[in-house]
Amino acid sequence: MTARVDVRAGSVYLPAEVYETYFAGVQAVIVLIREGSLQILPVRQMAAGGCLLKIRNAAGDRVATAPDVFQARGLAEWCGAGLAARWSSAQGALLIDLPAETSAN
Repeated sequence: MTARVDVRAGSVYLPAEVYETYFAGVQAVIVLIREGSLQILPVRQMAAGGCLLKIRNAAGDRVATAPDVFQARGLAEWCGAGLAARWSSAQGALLIDLPAETSAN
């Protein structure tokens, strides 16, 4: 499965199939930007914090809002649709490579 996600103005949008494949049963994630990629890590215990994965619609699509993460990198208004995502077992995260013009910030 080729995972695709959208990013719009500080929010990460996960289609239901991406959520079910990588984050089933998870209610929160940690969103990071480092090493030229957007990283989404599952939070297994709500007490650990993170961004709530809100249900967007009846299909089960999810959204995690993390404007502070994007703003800290000068990407507060950045948008990307259909961004390719891959799972990294080593990092325990879903990784989305940022376009070169955005990761330089």
